[in-house]
Amino acid sequence: MTSTWIITASSSISALLELAGQAGSPVTAVAVGEAALPGVDRVLAVPLADGAPAESQAPAVAALIDAGPGDLILAADRAAERVIAGAVAARLDAPVLTGVTSISDGAVTRARYGGLTLETVRSSRPIVIIAPGGSPVAGEPVAPEAASTEESPYPSSITAQSGAEAAQADLSTAKTIVAGGRGFKAKEELGLLEDVAAALGAETACSRPLAETVDWMPKSRCIGVSGQKVHPDLYIAVGISGQMQHMAGARDSKTIVVINSDAEAPIFAQADYGVVGDLTTVLPALAKALQ
Repeated sequence: MTSTWIITASSSISALLELAGQAGSPVTAVAVGEAALPGVDRVLAVPLADGAPAESQAPAVAALIDAGPGDLILAADRAAERVIAGAVAARLDAPVLTGVTSISDGAVTRARYGGLTLETVRSSRPIVIIAPGGSPVAGEPVAPEAASTEESPYPSSITAQSGAEAAQADLSTAKTIVAGGRGFKAKEELGLLEDVAAALGAETACSRPLAETVDWMPKSRCIGVSGQKVHPDLYIAVGISGQMQHMAGARDSKTIVVINSDAEAPIFAQADYGVVGDLTTVLPALAKALQ
């Protein structure tokens, strides 16, 4: 019988559990410094010394994951987990896949070239998958088992920490997203976008130009080939032309609403609902109607 493994250094694994559920096999979490994990069948807790980064326990995690042919190892797409997953893949001689969209009958489907094509992968070896971690999981935590190996941790320690200017966003679990593009002429106009998002209880996001060209929003909120891939229930695109590089990250949204002053913008062809109008007029009216 095949097994699914989850590598994590955080309790935020809801998206990984959703992906693991598609495999339909027992799930064992190997948790570094984090043992309170609901939603899995088994938890192997790897202790973490004070001042040590989670990456230092990569040798121990690699030794604990006794994966065989057909097994899946899921790792959160976070800095520490990516390093640990690399050590696991090297030890198992396993392929590493990203952009995975579904798992079924031993086959892994993933998006290639930013979602422009899909590829189905089968392997006679275990497969390591790097995917969004998601949010914390509610429920009764599974009693952890203390895990130990003869592997020594990497001799490393955290000597300093600095806060990022803006919190990193994980949009993969957002149910509603309001995104802005080059239709915004000034950074101050983004306040109109935030007003609508606040009224909807939504996350804000953007297309690549706002994150990388003018630096008005953090890169962690960029959607598209060079950013995140999202699948909310509602995606409102404001002032976004709809080039394929952006839509590759947003096309899985259940409902797409477009607000754009250009009636010929390509994004209208992929919209469920569209409004042709100036965003400085439409957004205040929408925010007021939602209050």
